[in-house]
Formats: sequence, structure tokens, C-alpha cells
Amino acid sequence: MSIYQVVIFAIIAAILSISIKSERPEIAMMISMAAGVMLLIFAVSKIATVINVFNQLTSRTNIDLIYLNNILKIIGIAYITEFGTQICRDVGEGSLASKVELVGKIFILIEAIPIILALLNVVISIMP
Repeated sequence: MSIYQVVIFAIIAAILSISIKSERPEIAMMISMAAGVMLLIFAVSKIATVINVFNQLTSRTNIDLIYLNNILKIIGIAYITEFGTQICRDVGEGSLASKVELVGKIFILIEAIPIILALLNVVISIMP
């Protein structure tokens, strides 16, 4: 599926959702959520390419694989958090969306700790 197909799919889902929203808002919300989940599944299927590139990079360099795994986890957390936040906002739950963002940021910070510690160790080893 190309980006054009993704955008056309999303536009069709949005038009369908908007057209039945006044008569059946619960079905419109389900259509919107189902389309979002389908798009997310498509995006996740494309992640394999990125992982292969990262694996090739680690095999060519002396970078520890754990750091690249953490970076991928951080990116995944950010995308999943954004997806959940947008769903919460779509159903009118702005305060819940803000809390999802906060929790996502905390999870990102937790995943970044090994990278931050490695960076600090490099800085400390460089200092006289």
C-alpha cells in the first residue's frame, strides 16, 4: 500500500464517518477508530524495514545493539502515545489525552536512561 492509498483510505473513512455522524454518532466513532487501527497496523508492518537498517548499522559499527533497541522503543512509544492521544481527543476527552501524553513522556524518559548514562560515561571519560 502506498502513501496515496493510505491517504485515500483515510479520506474515505473520514467522509463516511462525517456523513453518518449526525444520525449514528456511535457508528461514526467506530468507523473512525477502525480506520485508525487499520492504518496503525499498516504502519507497524512497515517498521520491519527500519529494524533491518538498524541491524545493518550495528553490524557495521561498534554501536551496542541495546542503544538502537532503546531508540526504536522510544520511537514506538512516541507514535503509540500520539495515536492514543488523538483518539482521546477525537472522542472529546482532552484531559484524558493530556494524561496519556504525560505517561508517554515518562515511559520515554525511562527508556532513555541507558542512553543518557552511556553519554554521561563518554563525557566523563573525555574530561581530564
